[in-house]
Amino acid sequence: MILFSSPRFAEHTPPPGHPEDPERAAVFDAVAASVADVRPPRPVTREELVRVHAAAYVDNIDSLAGLAARLDPDTFTSPESVEIARLAAGAAIEAARAAWKEEQPAFAFVRPPGHHAETDRAMGFCLYNNVAVAAAALRAEGAAKVAIVDFDVHHGNGTQAIFYADPTVLYVSTHQAHFYPGTGDTGETGAGAGQGTTLNIPLPAGSGDAVYARAYETEVVPALEHFAPDILLVSAGFDIHERDPLASMQVTTAGCRRLVEVLDAAAGRLCRRRIAFVTEGGYHLGALRQCLEAAIDVLS
Repeated sequence: MILFSSPRFAEHTPPPGHPEDPERAAVFDAVAASVADVRPPRPVTREELVRVHAAAYVDNIDSLAGLAARLDPDTFTSPESVEIARLAAGAAIEAARAAWKEEQPAFAFVRPPGHHAETDRAMGFCLYNNVAVAAAALRAEGAAKVAIVDFDVHHGNGTQAIFYADPTVLYVSTHQAHFYPGTGDTGETGAGAGQGTTLNIPLPAGSGDAVYARAYETEVVPALEHFAPDILLVSAGFDIHERDPLASMQVTTAGCRRLVEVLDAAAGRLCRRRIAFVTEGGYHLGALRQCLEAAIDVLS
């Protein structure tokens, strides 16, 4: 297993008390210390960003370099955030590329997270859509079909919107129903040529290991098998954990481990174990560390 991580992810500093705390980066560093193959990320290029983000939006984010700014009620920059967000997107690309070329699992430990960022809008703690940028990079490098599975407790509205009409990218999300950001209903299945390549599985608050296991066995894995991707990307949000303060799911550390096992096994069957994980949410530091350690153990 290949890990992309850097102590620099602590440099993005939202205001005190914000859930997306720099201490999350300290957890990344602690877990990374036990991994044999840790590689430094590199910043995303403008060309890579504008495959999924509007050029004017990229320019607007660039203009905030060196500044502290509030982009929406939940999303902030500190003076270093623009540079660190570029590093996060670059790490996601490199993890995806490593999985694609070396045919083994990869993981990118990054912050800020990405799956809420839309083509021209920052939201939900996210500046750039890391997993979407990575998927677009793979498509540009020859991957015919890319699947994205998102198990963050919040629906990845940005990722869905970016690929909603794209038949070459499958987006599958399990998330807490009727929760932030208010998207992700079962009727949202794609548009135009992309009709049928979006699958939303909203789950009731309080869902635990058995509910998630059933959803992945009966819906997620069959969707992946039908799509037959060349590579699988995973938006890994460990805010589904029972101890997470921002949501109401009851998934244990063992349940999170099981999701990683199921997705890794599917990648082994479908795409020569080409699978790359990218961190999204996860705001209880102890639970985040346990889940990351469990994921690394599975993928190693």
